[in-house]
Amino acid sequence: MIRTSALIPAIALLAACSSGGGNAQANQTAARETPSISPVDGPPFVATAIATFAEPWAMAFLPGGTQALITERKGVLKLWTVGGGAVDVAGVPAVDYGGQGGLGDVVLHPDFAQNGLVYLSYAEAGEGDIRGAAVARGKLVVAADGSAKLTGVRTLWRQSAKVEGRGHFGHRLAFAPDGHLFLSSGERQQFDPAQDMASNLGKVLRLNDDGSVPKDNPFADKGGVTAQIWSLGHRNPLGLAFDAAGRLWEIEMGPKGGDELNRIEPAKNYGYPIVSNGDHYDGKDIPDHDTRPEFAAPAVSWTPVISPADLIFYSGDLFPDWKGSAFIPGLSSKAIVRVTFKGDTAKEAQRFPMGARIREVKQGPDGALWVLEDGAQGRLLKLTPRG
Repeated sequence: MIRTSALIPAIALLAACSSGGGNAQANQTAARETPSISPVDGPPFVATAIATFAEPWAMAFLPGGTQALITERKGVLKLWTVGGGAVDVAGVPAVDYGGQGGLGDVVLHPDFAQNGLVYLSYAEAGEGDIRGAAVARGKLVVAADGSAKLTGVRTLWRQSAKVEGRGHFGHRLAFAPDGHLFLSSGERQQFDPAQDMASNLGKVLRLNDDGSVPKDNPFADKGGVTAQIWSLGHRNPLGLAFDAAGRLWEIEMGPKGGDELNRIEPAKNYGYPIVSNGDHYDGKDIPDHDTRPEFAAPAVSWTPVISPADLIFYSGDLFPDWKGSAFIPGLSSKAIVRVTFKGDTAKEAQRFPMGARIREVKQGPDGALWVLEDGAQGRLLKLTPRG
């Protein structure tokens, strides 16, 4: 376990581009200026601004790479065309917007080219002033006139139980190489549910693609939401990704300090809120991981925090030196963090300041990295090799 206690120096990227304006369509086709960067010590990429979106949260490229689905937190799903504009996709479930809540992740079924199935995570209102994360799927249908909708939408999963507040939904999605659906469920700022086996809050969960529970889940014989659990003891898990060897990794926000990158294994307990390499915001101490060896310790821990928002593994050829690295978009750190691996050990290798809160990093079909900034005018940037 490595604790990073200071920023790795890097030259800041100066992101100068117009933000777009006018109507909604114009906002999707912002100017494409290339920002200026240091000619000597700058990052090994050029960032080109492509479009802007309203509080974007996640994106997924469609087969062929000419279109992508992009979620906006207020509840809008965009079908965006590379080099063109975007249209709203009809049929999105109603979302509970506010705080950290709203429309979240979007992933495609592994057989999307045949079945057209799209998976969405979102915050869902309950009775009274309670809410929880949910996951739904529907079939994407694109008409000849370019309009798009989701059909046959149904909810596959819900957090149990819904609680007050609008924080720590988690709700990142990832398909395993074998086709199982993994999802992260935050502890909703309630602390104790992360250790409660009768709740699916504060957990990483494993489901079949239709939302049912696999019979070989580690707690399948317990039934109910317990059967969904793959691992427990998580705070606000905001990234799930499989490496080239098929191993699952998770990134989560710690409390005051102690952001974590974890190698996720079935039935393991990652300790929150009993242990953490950070402390409570009110100053109360939380014992560090090394005081309780029965809990799985993070591969990397960050204090000061990076505020991770997602996690990907790079497998492209456009940046050959980065193949096998993980990339983590940072919110408060306003950076992209590159992590390298040797077996189950990991370390931060580089940090690229971006000058804005970064919500999402995705690998495009050509190996470029696509970046979504956080916020009301969050830009979509394309990162390509410099020089």
